[in-house]
Amino acid sequence: MKKRSEKQADLDKLKGELAKVSTVILTTFQGITVQDDTKLRRSVQAAGGNYKVVKNTIAERAANGTPAEKLLSNLKGTNSIAFTNTDPVALAKALTKIAKDVPAFQFRAGLVEGRVISIAEIQQLANLPSKEELISKIMFLLNAPAQRIATALNALPRNLAVTVSEAIKANKFGSGEGAPAASPEAAQ
Repeated sequence: MKKRSEKQADLDKLKGELAKVSTVILTTFQGITVQDDTKLRRSVQAAGGNYKVVKNTIAERAANGTPAEKLLSNLKGTNSIAFTNTDPVALAKALTKIAKDVPAFQFRAGLVEGRVISIAEIQQLANLPSKEELISKIMFLLNAPAQRIATALNALPRNLAVTVSEAIKANKFGSGEGAPAASPEAAQ
C-alpha cells in the first residue's frame, strides 16, 4: 500500500501533466489483458502521449484547476486516461486502433483544446490525416506552381531545338536541295 506522501507525489505529478496537455481521452479498460495493456501503452507512447490507469478521486483532484476538470469530474467505474500536448490526431489514431483490436478497451469521452468531445468525435478525429500528412500536402501544394514553372522553362529550349531541327529538315529536303550539288570539276 502506498504511503500518503507517495500518493500526494503521484497527485502532484498528474496535476502538473494535466496542466500542460491539450488532449485528454478518458477510457475504460476493465477486462484488458496484460499483453494488450503493454501494446496499448507502447502505441500511445509512440504517438507522443501518456497512458495512465487512475483512481477516480486522484483523477478528479489532479484535474482541479486544469482544462481537464470538466472531463474528469464525477467519474465512476474503472477509468484510464491517455493524454498528449502534441498531436491529438496521432493519439486518437493509436487508441482507435487498439479499441478495434481489444473490445474490452472502450472510449468514454475526450477533451481537445479545452472542448469536451464525444466518442463519435474521437472516431472522427482518428480519421483525420496526421499533422505530418497535412504538412506534406501543404508543401506539395506550395511546391506545385514552382514545379510547373520549372517544367515550362525547361520546355522552352527543348521546343526551340525541335522547331529549329524540323525547319532545317523541311528546308533541306523540301526545296530540292536534298541531293548534294555536283562539283564543277566533275562536270568536265
